[in-house]
Amino acid sequence: MDTIIGRAIPEHVAQLLTNEIIFGRLAPNARLTEEEVAATYGVSRSPVREGLRLLERDGLVRRSARKGIWVSPLSLRDFDEVYQIRVGLEALAAEGAAQSDAAAAAKLALVSILDRLKTAEDQSDIPALFRADVEASDLIYKLSGNATLQRLLLSLEKQALRYRFFTYSESTKAVKMSLGGSRKIFACIYGGKAKEAHDLTAALIGDIWLTMRPVIAAAFPESE
Repeated sequence: MDTIIGRAIPEHVAQLLTNEIIFGRLAPNARLTEEEVAATYGVSRSPVREGLRLLERDGLVRRSARKGIWVSPLSLRDFDEVYQIRVGLEALAAEGAAQSDAAAAAKLALVSILDRLKTAEDQSDIPALFRADVEASDLIYKLSGNATLQRLLLSLEKQALRYRFFTYSESTKAVKMSLGGSRKIFACIYGGKAKEAHDLTAALIGDIWLTMRPVIAAAFPESE
């Protein structure tokens, strides 16, 4: 794990732990204690306590008086719930982004991200591919101009990112589907084709959902 340099604040602790969880370095159901986290990052227990509360709010950790604190499990049921919501919300974001009258340079950034996605795929660099994909999603959310939609997506994002990274790590088919679909979606957004952007996004996320269901079920059989 990384260490915190400078002033230790709860948000820094939460972000470092979030990265560990999303990238799978802290496994589902892994136990966490304030003492261990504080020692790892070289900080006091107070910001750790607040940081863990932030993670609990985002659904990344759970706690109980009897069991303490642990990384939230992944399960087929949770995966289905997350992707069911993603289909609708992400499609609305793509539609709004295509309708946006934001500067062309902002939309053109999607083309640059697509180049990075292809380079990362060619180099089998899953973390780089994942980061570029997330950057593209964040840009589309902002281009949508819908503050309420952005809040809903951000509230879902942390848990969704865990499944997205797992998907890219485990399935080259899902990676190719994502890149092919993204290329068409980005073109629609840049060209102002709102309905096409909506429909293609819904179809892409739905297809990845169905493709990954058996993989998720096999990897996390103890569904809740």
